[in-house]
Amino acid sequence: MLLLLGMAEDSLRIGGLSSGLAVILNSEDGKENLSKSHLVSYSDDFGQQSVERTLEYVFGLPNKSLAPLNGPIDSSLVRSIIKNHLYSSSDALVSERDGVCIVDNGSGPDVIGLEKFSICGEIRIIKPPLLLESLAVFSSARANACVWKGKWMYEIILETSGIQQLGWATISCPFTDHKGVGDADDSYAFDGRRVSKWNKEPEPYGQSWVAGDVIGCCIDLDLDEISFYRNGVSLGLAFSGIRKMGPGFGYYPAVSLSQGERCELNFGARPFKHPIDGYLPLQAPPTFSFRAKQLLDCLSRLLDVQSMERAERFSVDKLRRLKRFASLEDLFYPISHGICEEFFSALEADSRSAEFIGWGPLLLFLMGVFGVQAPHDWLSLDRVVDVFLEFQGSYVMFEHIINALSCGCKTASLVLTECPYSGSYSYLALACHLLRREQLMVLWWKSSDFDFLFEGFLSRKSPNKQDLQCMIPSVWWPGSCEDVSAESSMLLTTTALSDAVSKIEEKHRDLCLIVIQFIPPISPPQFPGSLFRTSVQNLLLKNRGVDRNMPPPGISSNSVLVSLYSVILHFLSEGFGMGNICGWLKNCDSSGHDIGFLHRGGQQSLPIGLFLKNDPHRADISRLGGSFSHLSETHPVYDQEEEVIRWEEGCMDDEETRVTHLTKQKPCCCSCYDFEFTKCSKYPIRNTTKNSRHHCSTIPERSAQVAAECSTGSLNDEIADKPSSSDQSESEFGYRPIQHMRTVPRDSELSSTTLREEELLDALLLLYHIGLAPNFKQASYYMSHQSQSISLLEETDKQIRDRACGEQLKRLKETRNSYREEVMDCVRHCAWYRVSLFSRWKQRGMYATCMWIVQLLLVLSKSDSVFIYIPEFYIEALVDCFHVLRKSDPPFVPPAIFIKQGLTSFVTFVATHFNDPRISSADLRDLLLQSISVLVQYREYLAAFENNEAAKQRMPKALLSAFDNRSWIPVTNILLRLCKGCGFGSSKHGESSSPSVIFQRLLREACIDDEELFSAFLNRLFNTLSWTMTEFSVSIREMQEKYQVLEFQQRKCCVIFDLSCNLARVLEFCSHEIPQAFLSGPDTNLRRLTELVVFILNHITSSADAEFFDLSLRRHGQSVEKVNRGMILAPLVGIIVNLLDASLESEFKEQNDVVCVFASMDCPETMHYGLQYMLEYNWVSAVSPIISKNFHHVSLCVEENFLFF
Repeated sequence: MLLLLGMAEDSLRIGGLSSGLAVILNSEDGKENLSKSHLVSYSDDFGQQSVERTLEYVFGLPNKSLAPLNGPIDSSLVRSIIKNHLYSSSDALVSERDGVCIVDNGSGPDVIGLEKFSICGEIRIIKPPLLLESLAVFSSARANACVWKGKWMYEIILETSGIQQLGWATISCPFTDHKGVGDADDSYAFDGRRVSKWNKEPEPYGQSWVAGDVIGCCIDLDLDEISFYRNGVSLGLAFSGIRKMGPGFGYYPAVSLSQGERCELNFGARPFKHPIDGYLPLQAPPTFSFRAKQLLDCLSRLLDVQSMERAERFSVDKLRRLKRFASLEDLFYPISHGICEEFFSALEADSRSAEFIGWGPLLLFLMGVFGVQAPHDWLSLDRVVDVFLEFQGSYVMFEHIINALSCGCKTASLVLTECPYSGSYSYLALACHLLRREQLMVLWWKSSDFDFLFEGFLSRKSPNKQDLQCMIPSVWWPGSCEDVSAESSMLLTTTALSDAVSKIEEKHRDLCLIVIQFIPPISPPQFPGSLFRTSVQNLLLKNRGVDRNMPPPGISSNSVLVSLYSVILHFLSEGFGMGNICGWLKNCDSSGHDIGFLHRGGQQSLPIGLFLKNDPHRADISRLGGSFSHLSETHPVYDQEEEVIRWEEGCMDDEETRVTHLTKQKPCCCSCYDFEFTKCSKYPIRNTTKNSRHHCSTIPERSAQVAAECSTGSLNDEIADKPSSSDQSESEFGYRPIQHMRTVPRDSELSSTTLREEELLDALLLLYHIGLAPNFKQASYYMSHQSQSISLLEETDKQIRDRACGEQLKRLKETRNSYREEVMDCVRHCAWYRVSLFSRWKQRGMYATCMWIVQLLLVLSKSDSVFIYIPEFYIEALVDCFHVLRKSDPPFVPPAIFIKQGLTSFVTFVATHFNDPRISSADLRDLLLQSISVLVQYREYLAAFENNEAAKQRMPKALLSAFDNRSWIPVTNILLRLCKGCGFGSSKHGESSSPSVIFQRLLREACIDDEELFSAFLNRLFNTLSWTMTEFSVSIREMQEKYQVLEFQQRKCCVIFDLSCNLARVLEFCSHEIPQAFLSGPDTNLRRLTELVVFILNHITSSADAEFFDLSLRRHGQSVEKVNRGMILAPLVGIIVNLLDASLESEFKEQNDVVCVFASMDCPETMHYGLQYMLEYNWVSAVSPIISKNFHHVSLCVEENFLFF
């Protein structure tokens, strides 16, 4: 009987296949129509054909090509079938390889490598076979092979993305310290950093490249053309008409690298990542590669049949009717073992083919079995791996597999249509599953390239401009004129990309957890986490100096630092998700819930030795008090290395405003707020979890229950977008704990190697400083540039609508297209940074990190001997992280509670340490001062300073003393904001912000209480204002003489003029709040003030061309009303009026006479003209109608006291 089964679905519907009776049913010719074969249940009257038909299907043989089997199914039978039927039925394709010449360099006659005598500069092979790094300023080298006819290619994987010239050159091309590939005749190169092709001279060509790109270098000597490919996509024809060469004198693959640049060459020793049709690899693939693929295909078909059998196990009744039955469960082992025996036997005979097979056919086979997307078939993969590991040769192959998976993570790009299982996900998922086997984890650990491969797994390829266009095809921004569907389309794409990034980050964490759990099989025994701890320290050591202007060679890719940071941040914030890790990490509360280290609250502690030890990876890192070597000599602390400092969370905050993880009101990182983030975000995207089955909707759709929780400030234990590994089912993701994990006795003496959360926090901050901060800086640039470009686009649209015509309209439309492209590029970059950096759970972790670190700094600041040993990056990372959160889009929490509910300590720290003499770095003190300058510009944050006792006690005097040659600009901005809105005419143009009455009073008291401090401040204020006005006058004069306004000079004039106006406002505040400084005692201050007023009036009023004066100040897009002389004249009027009003008071009547001092100036005519100019100035347009009405009293006062003197 025959029962046809067309599809797997049909088999389920009608009962399915009888186990072990898989047969090939061919339409006509079995051999020619093998791909159209159908599995059927088959049994003749004697039931003796099922096993034969199954073997025919597994080995891809025609129906009934195997005679009935009389003996058992064993390896010998399987290998005989392979040799007699499989190998004989197919011949490997042999490519024509005429036109290539390989010179044996000692590695073999057919192996291509570098021609050593061709190397100019210094090139180091950092990992065999051909991963290169340039140690010289410019290094070049050729391969030991050349081509003179045919079509050939080789691939280059970029480890870095700097200046490299990659291509082809003849042997006559000279290499020097400054010239390389593409700099001479018969030498052709592509440079993606400068987006140029090179043949003696550069020409624009191609796209910019990024680390992880695969560059295909192709030469067609039949058409005499050279072209390049980026990740398999043609960059266009680069060169045509290249000179023909003869046998043995052809074109050599050649590269030139700048210092520190790294790339990996593949001439064919491994399968190409992106083979190009028609082009052959320079190095021929091994002869066994075709047969290896055949054998792996047999294994794949065996697994297919077994999978169908598992789905059909309910067909037992049919099986019982058969006279002869062999279950596939019984057949699987002998067939698979026989295939593997043949496979590894052939590999042993041709050991050079192992690398090609491992990186190509075997890797594709394993990924095909496991599946590139979830749910993964981990059961089938485990069965195959179990059989593989029975053969000693499999360990060499798994070494290649681990290497190939690590490399795949570097080169994999995110593809929108493949999301969420895109990018490096499939490589990471397979790697995690394999490495859960102890023998494979040991194999990786024993490898000399363990750290290198670990970095590869953590790599994540960044997109360039063209990649972003593919990833985010539709772009929308508020006010855009794009298609109405663009907004929803962009939301969908960013959501899909966010899901993909989350899944990759999840696999990074899974991999790191495997490394943490692994206990190296050495004596004495190690603790869990010791390997991870060592790897982190090695990576930090490798990246010493990465933050310098000229980083040293050999540093890691930025994506590695970012990925490791994300892993550690998740561990510390959301927990390890694996219980107590053998008891060595105290990350579980009494109820067994996994509580992140950063959110535990209560008593905190830190071993002081973390700062006092000069670990290799911290040797060059500056401390707050200077270099470690200097501190160890001047402030040795040998007796404190083993001490642990302890404190209660929130102990440095005022008791009435204290917010901790244990108080009723929780910090922002542990509370939810019903806040319309999408209204605050310019380009909202949905925040999702890493898991496709459980996700968070957009913020406005949150339930009323969440809103109720927010109103009470309760801890939200079920944060929607908080990633967790606990909600993944084994069937979907195949997660299993590492096999055979051992427990180390607690009485071991290896505590120094234990993975400690405090050390992870220390590493987290350093990773943020060297890895995350540059990314956030770049994100800030794109956000700023986006706003500017949108403004320019809108202004151009307005000009087109208003008055454009003819040629002008054409130019405006061209300009508009340019601005539109800039806006779209910025929007895409901003969206990518939000997707990759601003996940909700990351913001939560960053906020908790800020809380933890600022409290630590405040506690340690009480101990001078320890405080000076704190690394500078603690403060740098804290400040940068704080402001990144403050400016994040969408916002983390409303500004009104950002500081109030968890970060009041930050205000305390910056207010009390911006002038701390223990901090030796002036740049670091400036950083704290600039933070205050930024924060006080906003009402919500200014209120935090006004409510902070430490700020009110320390800041006023500290600000006055910090006003010096270095820090006067931020101090001026702070003082200006504190007295904003109270000067003459200051309510114009958005300056109506209410002043800080509290700090005005405190500043006045500080000036009165400490006359010496105020006198020094006032002297520096006079000098600085005099200098800025002199500089401004000189710049104006230079432009007048040339009669042109250059952009740089205009920008300089604007900055100096703004600073002069701000300084004049501060001086006006002093004349109002502390008039006695000018009217009482010696008249020195009054005379200096008078001279300064006359000096400014002279520079402002003596300009012969008033229109030129105003033009030099007006920035692009600003109107005359916003930038004019009234900005500097107004505070001068305020100073005069303040002094005249104060002199009328009884306590100053007998003191210095303001009018007499003004009248005694050496230039009465200049003073008279300046005062008259102020009276006649158009205050209605320059200040405001309300102020101008009150100016009548001012003019009368001035006329009575000065003009008629």
